[in-house]
Amino acid sequence: MRKLTLIAFVLFIGLATTQAQVSVSPGIRGGLNLTSLTNIDNNSMKSDYYVGGLVEIKFNKFFTLQPEITYSRQGANGREYFNQSNTFQDTKYELNYVTFGAVGKFYFHGSGFHVLAGPSLDIKTDDNFGQFGYDPIGTDLAFVGGLGYTLPIGLTFEARFKQGLIDIYGYDGLDSGDYNYYNDIILNQVLQFGISYTFKVK
Repeated sequence: MRKLTLIAFVLFIGLATTQAQVSVSPGIRGGLNLTSLTNIDNNSMKSDYYVGGLVEIKFNKFFTLQPEITYSRQGANGREYFNQSNTFQDTKYELNYVTFGAVGKFYFHGSGFHVLAGPSLDIKTDDNFGQFGYDPIGTDLAFVGGLGYTLPIGLTFEARFKQGLIDIYGYDGLDSGDYNYYNDIILNQVLQFGISYTFKVK
């Protein structure tokens, strides 16, 4: 009985010590979006912005889990053909989301340099595709990867690439016949360059 009590006590102390090493801190993030859409003729990158909040859950000096909520303005620059005037006109495809993500950050040797990766669920807030006669679906799934550096004061500089995984119209690339058309799938692609700041909670 004494041995069981001693083992339970040691396990409790170990668990308490482990939990004590975990720190949770809120923060903010924002920066530049360079966005595009795949498989659209005359499509080019559009510059815009993203802004949001985060919670840094630091397990140890090597690994941090970071849930995020972000407003991300996406889409692309393009050229739209107008039948009535038989002309092309420069236009912007606006496709904006509130994104819910969770990235894991892996720090090299416990330093400020880190790589990051994780999933993102994107909920569409608005778009301007109605003027072109189209209606994108309301959600997207994406994968995020990137590099960053965190200063001891809590300021982080990051570069990320975000790849959408669902066609913006819900098209799955399969036809009822014997052929598929994966080259027609339109996906979000985003380059992000930004900063974040984590508030230290005592």
